[in-house]
Amino acid sequence: MRKIKGTVVKVNSDLYKVDIGNDTIDCKAKGLLKFKKSNIITGDVVEVKGDVIEKVYERKNEFIRPSIANIDQLVIVVATTNPSPDMELLDKQLIMAEKKNVMPLICINKIDLSNEYEELVKTYEKIGYQVVTTDAKNGIGVEKLASFLNNKITAFTGNSGVGKSALTNNLFNDTVSEEGEVSEKSERGKHTTKFVELYKIAPGTYIADTPGFSTYEIQDISCTELDKLFIEFIPFIGNCEFRGCSHIKERKCAVRQAAEDRKIDFGRYARYCKFYENIKENKKW
Repeated sequence: MRKIKGTVVKVNSDLYKVDIGNDTIDCKAKGLLKFKKSNIITGDVVEVKGDVIEKVYERKNEFIRPSIANIDQLVIVVATTNPSPDMELLDKQLIMAEKKNVMPLICINKIDLSNEYEELVKTYEKIGYQVVTTDAKNGIGVEKLASFLNNKITAFTGNSGVGKSALTNNLFNDTVSEEGEVSEKSERGKHTTKFVELYKIAPGTYIADTPGFSTYEIQDISCTELDKLFIEFIPFIGNCEFRGCSHIKERKCAVRQAAEDRKIDFGRYARYCKFYENIKENKKW
């Protein structure tokens, strides 16, 4: 029986769905793999013999929340309203995309509910990020979004209730995941997606529907590397008076001056300062 290379598209306990090109098969892990430190997760490239996974190839990247590996692109979905944009969450997701060397794409959804999103688009496009605007319920902007997915494994992420499942369903013109409703009282989305699952659009092209979440902690990032993950800071970092400048309180800090001069978005700079202090505090503990 020959060995076949495939991609794990869904994990449910000890059962794994693996796409082997012309078919998707249910597999279990070889005994020895169960004792390894890293579990098999969605997105893993594996070697299968029959219905047994015998080898897991090295990952090029890995996310803990959502739990997924080997993604090429992270579509960060933000709603114009209901729930309101969570700027800290958006920036944390961008930081992690930069850290993992994953191409980020910002998708602003629910443009039918509010027209107060142009400033958000301008801010992040000025930084250099690609931004698309959509109304998933009515299919507006979805075709443009789809054009960014070709030959990539793309994960959709964002706060609950922003419309990730609606976008996924619209891209397939089918219901591939249960659409959630947003609580009017709390504006927090109800958790509906239970598993991270890859859906195949075409050979080599997958999208992932991921569980909603309300927090996104910055992991494996040090204070000294945080500034490089705010990509608009990079042109100014070398002009600070002190080497290793934290850009918080130092004199003649080029980054802080750029923020005060509005060459850098001041809101982004303020969130950088908050993240820096949080990381510093967590390291103490």
